[in-house]
Amino acid sequence: MPESVKLIIPTDAPSDRADKVLAVCLKGTHSRSALAKLIRLGLVRVHGTAVKPSTVLNPGDCVELLAEEISPSPAISGIPDFSILFEDSHIIVVNKPPGLVVHPGAGRPGNTLMDALVADRPQMLQVGEEGRWGVVHRLDRDTSGVMVLAKTSLAHESLSAQFRAHSVHRIYLALVRGNPGQDSGRIEVAIGRHPKDRKRISTVTTKARHAATKWRVLTRLGPLTLLEVMPETGRTHQIRVHLASIGLPVAGDPVYGKIRKKGGIDDPKLKAALRTLHRQALHAAVLGLKHPEDKQYVEFSSPLPDDIQAILDLQFSHEECPG
Repeated sequence: MPESVKLIIPTDAPSDRADKVLAVCLKGTHSRSALAKLIRLGLVRVHGTAVKPSTVLNPGDCVELLAEEISPSPAISGIPDFSILFEDSHIIVVNKPPGLVVHPGAGRPGNTLMDALVADRPQMLQVGEEGRWGVVHRLDRDTSGVMVLAKTSLAHESLSAQFRAHSVHRIYLALVRGNPGQDSGRIEVAIGRHPKDRKRISTVTTKARHAATKWRVLTRLGPLTLLEVMPETGRTHQIRVHLASIGLPVAGDPVYGKIRKKGGIDDPKLKAALRTLHRQALHAAVLGLKHPEDKQYVEFSSPLPDDIQAILDLQFSHEECPG
């Protein structure tokens, strides 16, 4: 049976609506959305009577929050191994491998990164949005690299605010097909859902959203180039769509990186290596943010995974140009 939480409204608290008073008294342990859901389900009671959001709470009132019965996560099996880069009582930072979905969704009811984390950390349940417990940002299934998740409501609010403000420092490494004429650039093109294929994002759309991406060359490797990419916004598939839009599709990208008939790759060894990649060669290498507790800047990094590094090693015989 889930445990309940009992609370006496402090004597210095003003009389006000239940949802407002509880949001202040329970800040850091229960998010506003979690409290609203408990009230809606009749699981918040004062002196034994269920309250409404508009119910006025007064100093000295005894409030009981009955824990919601949460169905256990689906059995976790067969997910790719991932490593934990950092963990404390507020956040957990992981190095996500390709092939691992971040949270449940259409076509993926379980066996996600979120499922694996909450299975060992039940305190993450009810942190954030239902079914996306602890999630404040995401990486595509086949994009690897650094991710942060929240373990408390306070951390969730802080991290979410930083991502909304675009103040999080993010650096990606992208192995792209092509050789740009410049050593750096900035792409500012609005993107949105493709008008005919809803699973694709496109620069041609009826509902465009502002998006901007900076990039610079790290290494030129013949028909391939390793880029450092810094997204200024965080739209779905933004980096993949933006790079493809300037003729530099991410190598291995099955959606936005189709091989062109002209100007393709002739080296049979390189072609064979790219066929073994089985995903877009995009890696979230650096993530920097303010820690939710002390507001100090912290930064986490992850080296290129073996599958992308193997292709670089194969091509190091080509001329290298410093970024």
